[in-house]
Amino acid sequence: MSARPLVLVVAPGDETYRGYCLEQVAAAYDVVLLTGTEPSWEKPYIVDHAVVDLHDDAALLAAGRALAARHHLAGVVTWQEWHLVSTARLARALGLPSNSVEVMRACRNKATACTLFARHGVPSAASMKARTLAEAERATATIGFPAVIKPTAFAGSIGVIRIDRPEELPAAFEFASAGASQSREDTGVLVEEYLDGPEVSVECVTHHGNTTAVAVTRKSLGPAPYFYETGHTVDATDPLLAQVAPVAAAAVAAVGITDGVQHVEMRLVGGRPRLIEVNARLGGDLIGHLVRLATGIDLPKAAADLACGRAPDLTPTRRQAAGIRMLYPAASGTFTQRQVNQPFAAHTPWLRQVQWMRQLGDPLLLPPDGDLFTARAGFYIVTGRDTAEVNERLDTAADEITVTTRADR
Repeated sequence: MSARPLVLVVAPGDETYRGYCLEQVAAAYDVVLLTGTEPSWEKPYIVDHAVVDLHDDAALLAAGRALAARHHLAGVVTWQEWHLVSTARLARALGLPSNSVEVMRACRNKATACTLFARHGVPSAASMKARTLAEAERATATIGFPAVIKPTAFAGSIGVIRIDRPEELPAAFEFASAGASQSREDTGVLVEEYLDGPEVSVECVTHHGNTTAVAVTRKSLGPAPYFYETGHTVDATDPLLAQVAPVAAAAVAAVGITDGVQHVEMRLVGGRPRLIEVNARLGGDLIGHLVRLATGIDLPKAAADLACGRAPDLTPTRRQAAGIRMLYPAASGTFTQRQVNQPFAAHTPWLRQVQWMRQLGDPLLLPPDGDLFTARAGFYIVTGRDTAEVNERLDTAADEITVTTRADR
């Protein structure tokens, strides 16, 4: 038997985006898995597993209890947005450390979170919930234009759209409602004040109610009126961190989180932070990997530590920068060509990874016909001394990578 503590991971996700999380947790813990499919790439990192319908709360709870009967679990953790509530419920049922189910529900529901931000004086966007187009019209009459229409409880910028004039509202409400209809928690739509300024996220770690902002992620977005993310950069010496950290910590406290890793999104309006939302899990798009490349801080391990009631080590061991850029087609169509200049890649150590996610012949569909899951062909990651060098290298590498589509008739 291993002497290492054992943690239960709920929903490991896919290898491309979340493989690094499981790998880093398994370096310090023995891992058992609750997963929706039979493990494949996960096998080297786990000691046991159960396959279950992850969206069936009763089945997930029963499978978790069965694993707990076979193993002495120290904690339960997930980095998947869709399973935050059920993971909290499971942890509480097993008597293991966790935020409450109510707190996780508040983080999952943007309308609830906005109410809590307002109650606690956290600067955020004005918003109103709308179940019908008529309610959305009344909301925009109050909030004004431009406005953002978005699902109340979803993720990945799916169904999120900006409108500038009243005549754009019917189509935008339909677009947001289509995204909201995919939610298992709340199919409502939120009408929100548009925050005009650059978007960032703050990667936070909270232990016993004390929040440490370990990094700020600067984001790049695709063309309006949509909000899909095209890239991220993390710089260990970014001076913006000191400015946004207090607001991020206040937002985490407002929603009631006492322990865990958070991905707090905000925009800088007139240079001042305004909250968008608190995500009670590791950021997506390999942001945790960028944080480790830039600072040396291991966020997946920190999440496991906190799930097991331990204080995480947040000591930086690096002072550099890292960035990721998503590979999108210029226009929707059939994926016909993908190419990397191999001599360039072979002789460029700062190009850390090029990853294809779609096969030739696949459809690549940009919004409004698709979303980030249908539009991305892949991504690449670079490192550098600071943000300026990383951005320069991202641009340099872009010229060496080709993504081509053929318009479908």
